[in-house]
Amino acid sequence: MIRSFGLEKGKNIDFSLFLSQIMKDIRLGIVVLDREGRIQGISRIGCEWLGVEREEVENLTVEDAFPGFGYEHFLNRSILDGITVQDQAVSWRNGEIRYDFVVDSFVLHGLKGEILYGCYTFKNVSNLRGLEQKIERSDRLAMIGQIAAGTAHEIRNPLTSINGFLQMMGKTLEEKGMSKEKQFTDIMLREIKRINELVGEFLLLSRQKEVQYRLVDIDEVFNGILPIVESEALLHGIDVRIHKEDDSFLLVGDSELLKQVLLNISKNGIEAMGKGGVLTIELKKEEEGIEISISDTGTGIPPYLLDKIFDPFFTTKEEGTGLGLPVCHKIIHEMGGTIRVSSKGYGATFYLTFPH
Repeated sequence: MIRSFGLEKGKNIDFSLFLSQIMKDIRLGIVVLDREGRIQGISRIGCEWLGVEREEVENLTVEDAFPGFGYEHFLNRSILDGITVQDQAVSWRNGEIRYDFVVDSFVLHGLKGEILYGCYTFKNVSNLRGLEQKIERSDRLAMIGQIAAGTAHEIRNPLTSINGFLQMMGKTLEEKGMSKEKQFTDIMLREIKRINELVGEFLLLSRQKEVQYRLVDIDEVFNGILPIVESEALLHGIDVRIHKEDDSFLLVGDSELLKQVLLNISKNGIEAMGKGGVLTIELKKEEEGIEISISDTGTGIPPYLLDKIFDPFFTTKEEGTGLGLPVCHKIIHEMGGTIRVSSKGYGATFYLTFPH
């Protein structure tokens, strides 16, 4: 442990006593290094965030306490050369949990001005960062919704006319035996259908929060979507597995919108697997509420994309619109729930949580 050291001539402070008083209950990550780079103090909450035990890392160098990081670790020996940081934003993963820290550091000098200790302090701002991202995403969705509300009908009106004339033209071409030309009209009609579907997603983003929700039996929702999911999976050679507790599951929401979310995520999982694989849908009760998880055994989502998949227009599909998951996010949020995704190198799992 750290011994007393001099700040002014003839005055000593028992730093170990000081640390013992603040390290236990302070809601701030604190790590103190001596001049040899050994950890001489670490706060309780700092241990929790970094995923270590105090007894295991005290008196170890930062390299030994956190092997494999070296100077890439935000805790490193550079502080002992007088290199300090202020309001440095860093990310840290403790297992599956990601933390966002704001880090500051300073040094403590001895009587002759030499550096005796380096001290790092870091604050967990993960919730603030998540809140900022939600606000930014909501602002983007609101802007898209305003544009959609003003233009969607103006787009659909001419499309309806074009669609009608193309159908008439296709019928005439078929009657005259012009099969090749008929194929061209079929292609145009399919593309018009895609545009209409895109406009529909725009309109859904623009729609204000529904307030006339009712009590929804999730069993009924599952019974409504399973035939669609299973038939789609069968075409791709994919096995669908359902895991559900025996209890009944009720929540307040919109059953049709919930079906849309579950179908969208399930189809995304099927497309991610291509040919063969397992799609698992699990329903259970947690402390936070009712949790629906949808897992696939596909290629997974790279870590650098996990924070982007709910952004409007972001897609990795050649013909994707990038609006499916933002719409799902909006629906779940308006029902008072949360949606998150986890991917561990292969496969992905979406977790939908609703309050009891």
